[in-house]
Amino acid sequence: MKLRLSFLLLAIITLAPNSNAQTDTIFKRIIEIGNSDNRSMEHLDILCNRFGGRLIGSDAYENASIWAASKFNEWGMEVVMDEVGELPVGFNRGPWFGKLIAENGMHLHFATPSYTSGTKGVQRGHVVIEPKTQAEFDRMKGKLNGAWVLISGNNKGWPIDFSATADSIRDSIKSENIRINKENRKIREENRENEGKRKPQQDLLEKIEEPALFYHEMCDAGILGIIQSTSTPIRVLYDRKNLHNMSFDSLPSVPDIKLDEHQYEIIYQMAKERRYFQLEFDIRNHFKMGPVKYHNVIGIIPGTEYPSEYVIMGGHLDAFDVATGGVDDGSGVTPTMEAARLIMEAGGKPKRTILVVLWAGEEFGLYGSRSWVERFESDLDRVSNMINRDGGPTVPKAISVSEAMWDDFVPIAKAINRINPEFPLELKKREPREKPKRAWGTDSGPFAVKGIPTIGFENGDPKGYDFDYYEIWHTERDLYNKSIPEYQEHAAIATAILVYGIADLDHLLDREGYYKEESKKVKDKR
Repeated sequence: MKLRLSFLLLAIITLAPNSNAQTDTIFKRIIEIGNSDNRSMEHLDILCNRFGGRLIGSDAYENASIWAASKFNEWGMEVVMDEVGELPVGFNRGPWFGKLIAENGMHLHFATPSYTSGTKGVQRGHVVIEPKTQAEFDRMKGKLNGAWVLISGNNKGWPIDFSATADSIRDSIKSENIRINKENRKIREENRENEGKRKPQQDLLEKIEEPALFYHEMCDAGILGIIQSTSTPIRVLYDRKNLHNMSFDSLPSVPDIKLDEHQYEIIYQMAKERRYFQLEFDIRNHFKMGPVKYHNVIGIIPGTEYPSEYVIMGGHLDAFDVATGGVDDGSGVTPTMEAARLIMEAGGKPKRTILVVLWAGEEFGLYGSRSWVERFESDLDRVSNMINRDGGPTVPKAISVSEAMWDDFVPIAKAINRINPEFPLELKKREPREKPKRAWGTDSGPFAVKGIPTIGFENGDPKGYDFDYYEIWHTERDLYNKSIPEYQEHAAIATAILVYGIADLDHLLDREGYYKEESKKVKDKR
């Protein structure tokens, strides 16, 4: 990227070219510092346990951004707070409590999606099962006032949609169910007439099931909130359907509770038996006035010979706030930060510029990386490689490169294999692949669509810590203590060597054979 990239407000000092020996000296210093004074878990502790879940639009995200920028500055890096966008309102999650008040009373295990309503203090009420037809609603609308309502369906993380589009779908379902009711009445009559004629009985048509089909009618009737069953560990996301249409004067008003499926089953059976009991909830979901801006945090290590060429490393700073983002993506952000510190502490002065980018809004749809790629698309041919860590706290075990890049990576792999013999790195050949047409679900995706190499580590769990990414992915278990310190620390050192090694080459990585399209371009030129 040429220096017309407006955010690179740097004074570039050109130094004498580095030799391979100088590169190897930096590698040795990185390993020495990384093995004796590794701060990866210290960074993670601050990120998770001082700031917590870092949803864009939250105070936690803003505070984490300011802290990360201050660390880059402390380590001697240039810093840019790269504005990505803004949200109409902000959201801060407080604590939440609930209990069943009955002879078999218990504390409730539940969560609520982000950008949904909390309670108005401690609220206690009786429990009903949602109406499925207009007749059922009419029969129980008085009882809905002050009730917690059990709705159908299984939670996948998202709240119930109350947008205009969802209302239109509900209206269509109601109309179709009325038609099905009429058909079923005819079928019942025909079955009764044919009972003595030994004609086969017709099956009744099934009505369409839709959770909270009478959502707005129930809200108008005065319900306290809705409760849906969810598996454990509990996964809750955010209100993606309504967030961008919210304002501080039109916020959601009814709590959307996702309750542990085992407790839900007990409570549902009690409600089905029409037993009297109550549920009590105290949910402290708080909003703040917008617009709320959010930023990528970019630390810059300027290139000494090719300052307008770049190597990018990063992970996403944001995290869902039902937990503290210890793995997704604290396990990517903090080794990345430590890799930057190690390079700076080792006295690294790479030939091309290293951009250390902590991406914003990955969880909302790759907001930060998409924005960056769109704004600087004309300069992307000057990005040598984009390295992204967003797959959990496991350890680098291999790296796959194309034939054209092989010789460049041999000394890098050799240096990484000097870090710790317990974690050997295998250098593997990568066959050309089709360039993706759509971005995959992490921040390297938008870069891959543009044909930029996204060479990173393949990771593993060689010591058998039994890490399971899907146990923590967007769930309440995404905590600091789910990360694996020795893997995190090794990853930071290996990342520093990988990034510095690519940045200190006397050429950009050759893209021939990386994607099939690139191979064809090279052949056509010849």
